[in-house]
Amino acid sequence: MVNLLSCLLLFLLSLHCFVACLAVNTKNITTDQSALLAFKSLITSDPYDILSKNWSTSSFVCNWVGVTCDERHGRVHSLILRNMSLKGIVSPNLGNLSFFVILDIKNNSFGGQFPIEVCRLRRLKVLHISYNKFEGGIPAALGDLSQLQYLYLGANNFTGFIPESIGNLQWLKELDTSNNRLSGPIPQTISNMSSLEVLKLFSNYFSGTLTSDIMHHVSLFLTICDFRILI
Repeated sequence: MVNLLSCLLLFLLSLHCFVACLAVNTKNITTDQSALLAFKSLITSDPYDILSKNWSTSSFVCNWVGVTCDERHGRVHSLILRNMSLKGIVSPNLGNLSFFVILDIKNNSFGGQFPIEVCRLRRLKVLHISYNKFEGGIPAALGDLSQLQYLYLGANNFTGFIPESIGNLQWLKELDTSNNRLSGPIPQTISNMSSLEVLKLFSNYFSGTLTSDIMHHVSLFLTICDFRILI
């Protein structure tokens, strides 16, 4: 009788844990869905009706075009919407996608300032926003993305300096800030990025001189990058 009661209590406890976990997962994926719908709401032009027809609450978010979910956690893992002629601004709600690893919106017409809220996505490894119309400064908070490996900011309208905090990205392998309107000195902190393999800074308006530490890094990349400074 005692064994039967023990088994029953263990079963009820397991059932409670299962239901609680299920509720948490449902809430989390609902949070992800809300963040993506907020992103969609700020898109002013979707000429191929890709998102307008596919991103709907009538279908599971992990089946939406451009969205991939992590099978282990059941959360949104990546958003890849390149070459879709989308126009609008990027919603700060993307900062709520706490399991985000890849954000790739290359070659669209997103504009305005890039939302600083994205910089709190500490799992992010790939940020590709090249060939858009972003303006303003490069957020210093990008240096908080400690897991970032690929950062592509090229062919936008970014102005101002490259932030010193960029040197905090110890795992960064590729950095592209080419074809913008950046100015000022190239930060010395780039020499701290020991994992860096590709550096593209050309077609900007940098001034000053390069230190020997940065030149050492630059010399490693000359075979694969057109590096020049406009003084």
